Amino acid sequence: MDLLRFTTESYPEVERVREWSMVLDRLGWYSRLDASDRTLHGTLTSQTSTGGFELTSLASVAQTLELKADHADSLMIVLLLDGDATLVADDLREPVGVHDIVYASSQQAASIAFASSFRVFVVRVPRDAVNARVLSPFSLRAARLSGEAGIGHVFSGFLRSVAESVESLSAGELRPLELALAEFLVASLAGHERKGSFGGLTPSQAAIFSRVCRLIEASLGDPALSVAMLAKEERVSPRYVQKLFETAGQSFSTYLRSRRLERCRAELVDPLYEKVSVSDICFRWGFNDPAHFSRVFRERYGASPRTFRHEASLEIARHLVRRISRGLPVNAPALLLQAKQAGAEADADTLVALDNCLDAVLTEAPAQRGKPRHHLLRATANTVHWGYFSHDLKPVLEVQSGDTVTIEALTQHAADDWERMVAGDPGAESVFHWTSERKNVNRRGAGPMDASIYGRGAGEGFGVHICTGPIAVRDAEPGDVLEVRIVDIHARPCANPKFHGRAFGSNAAAWWGFHYRELLTEPKPREVVTIYEIDAEPADDGVTAYARAVYNYRWTPQRDPFGVLHPTIDYPGVPVDHSTVVENHNILKNVTIPVRPHFGVIAVAPQQDGLIDSIPPSAFGGNLDNWRVGRGASVYLPVGVAGALLSIGDPHASQGDSELCGTAIECSLTGDFELVLHKKKTLTDQPFADLTYPLVETAEEWVLHGFSHPNYLAEFGTSAQSDVYQKSTLDQAMRDAFIKTRRFLMSTKGLSEDEAISLMSVAVDFGVTQVVDGNWGVHAIIRKALFASGS
Repeated sequence: MDLLRFTTESYPEVERVREWSMVLDRLGWYSRLDASDRTLHGTLTSQTSTGGFELTSLASVAQTLELKADHADSLMIVLLLDGDATLVADDLREPVGVHDIVYASSQQAASIAFASSFRVFVVRVPRDAVNARVLSPFSLRAARLSGEAGIGHVFSGFLRSVAESVESLSAGELRPLELALAEFLVASLAGHERKGSFGGLTPSQAAIFSRVCRLIEASLGDPALSVAMLAKEERVSPRYVQKLFETAGQSFSTYLRSRRLERCRAELVDPLYEKVSVSDICFRWGFNDPAHFSRVFRERYGASPRTFRHEASLEIARHLVRRISRGLPVNAPALLLQAKQAGAEADADTLVALDNCLDAVLTEAPAQRGKPRHHLLRATANTVHWGYFSHDLKPVLEVQSGDTVTIEALTQHAADDWERMVAGDPGAESVFHWTSERKNVNRRGAGPMDASIYGRGAGEGFGVHICTGPIAVRDAEPGDVLEVRIVDIHARPCANPKFHGRAFGSNAAAWWGFHYRELLTEPKPREVVTIYEIDAEPADDGVTAYARAVYNYRWTPQRDPFGVLHPTIDYPGVPVDHSTVVENHNILKNVTIPVRPHFGVIAVAPQQDGLIDSIPPSAFGGNLDNWRVGRGASVYLPVGVAGALLSIGDPHASQGDSELCGTAIECSLTGDFELVLHKKKTLTDQPFADLTYPLVETAEEWVLHGFSHPNYLAEFGTSAQSDVYQKSTLDQAMRDAFIKTRRFLMSTKGLSEDEAISLMSVAVDFGVTQVVDGNWGVHAIIRKALFASGS
């Protein structure tokens, strides 16, 4: 299943007419538009199902769309959603109103003239999908079906509902929709066409024939269904029934076989019947001989039933890889349970190793209560968890409120350039170690250990961040608030003598990026990795540190040490063989990027059971990807479990709001943190009282985080880690940010609702935090200087 998005806004004005014509040509239309018109604006979203149905939402300025007679043999259904139009075909010239339906064969000369800006929903239906449901092939002529009354009104409403969801429909949802569309189409057009599909029959014969067809549909599973049975039911002779079929242009046996085959085809591609054998489906719909069924199925659909089912399943898998933004597959509750069980077993060795490493990490003597202490937590294979959160993880360090901790955080993208970001660094080499015999950190993600879904590796990459921790905070309990103060941040210098004293990071313009389906130049699609050099520290005179591009390369299929091929960046930490890529130097010349180091992931453990994908942020914090979470900022997180269990990861050298292409400059960093526990009973009148979301404070601002789904784990339940990737929008995130900001202003500043709303509009800045983390983010920035107290 393919999804096409297009907008003329991607192109300079002088190129828009040409590009618009090209994209319409792909969909079977000519556009007749003044080529000198530089005011053209057009957008479309088109999705093609595995059965060949094209669903397209299209909006543009006035023009005439003409059907291409040389396009694939199909039926075109056009629902007018907005605008004024006229259908022109042969001697027909008929006005089309809003919600009316135009239908035509792609083999007929027909056009629709739009007198003004318009919106339409277009469905292209393969002719075979309709002919399989009628007695003789439609000889369809272009016409208008009124959307105001009767079957046209019902069909129009159905199409409008589909149009609203065309971008979000999954492959599994499109399967039954194909069947419904074809059946609806036959019912609507057969009643509307003057000749109908029973050409040659008298009205009385057509009435009998219609009853015969309904009886056949109700009895398709009966292997004894025969002309004699139908004749007996209708109280006519068998010869009369045969004559009806012959007059309609098809024999009884051919029609019956066609209807049964279509039912079998539908079940072979339906996920509800994936466990039902081909033979059982064959018998279920009246075939007595599987060999005969296989032969006639191949003749009709060009493949054996088994091959047909297999190809459909592969298409679903491809669709999931393309459309699900790194999350667990749809309908994954069973897989989540499997992942939890497998993870508990597979991580046993890791937990033992954690036990063994505690002495090495906690070298100081036991703390004395009330006296703050400093701790060092290095990043090694024994002190990180990769790609997931869990309240079942055993802490690698315990601190008390007021303690400071120096925490090393490694970027999961360091293997993009092993020489610059891993080689010679004992901690990084420990975490990234991967040979044909073993990898030190096996699980990478919240998926199953046996890689049973895509075969990518343990954890399946459903979650990608290397997280150092977790750190337990003594006496932390649900209802408390943990304040994470970021005292200082330092870039992790390269340990390779070849690049002594320098620091590096990686940016990946990857398949989960917002840009990926909007590329203009070839090859499309493509993933590009850019390596940056970062000023390790600001100069002594206080000059800002900068990042500069060193080179980039296009991702090529990489084979990991276990022998798995990765066509895309689909699994974290795969070492890139630079002999397989072409490095492009002298890029982004004369461009320097201010370094603003920050941590993309600051999280306490979720309350929910199991392993939680590290990518979507939520109420517990996590992958916020906000560059303001840097030096001098505090992050307030609502504690969900005993000990809080804080994890730090996803270090960034720099990032713009939105993290548009997929990542920031991913760069290993070391941070100095002060951890302060605010007990529930002390929260009254605090700005972070009643906290249900991650809140950031800087010297000048409060930053509130809104998400498409503010607590997606609770909202979606067992399907959360797939649904959140499918159902997030910026509209939802903006609404959530508004709701949180209104609450903050009313609760902490004592404003009325009207005052808060006015202030938000005139003085609060809302920005897009990120659009690549499954649960999209919008943040609100409230400047403290707005208030007399200055805080």
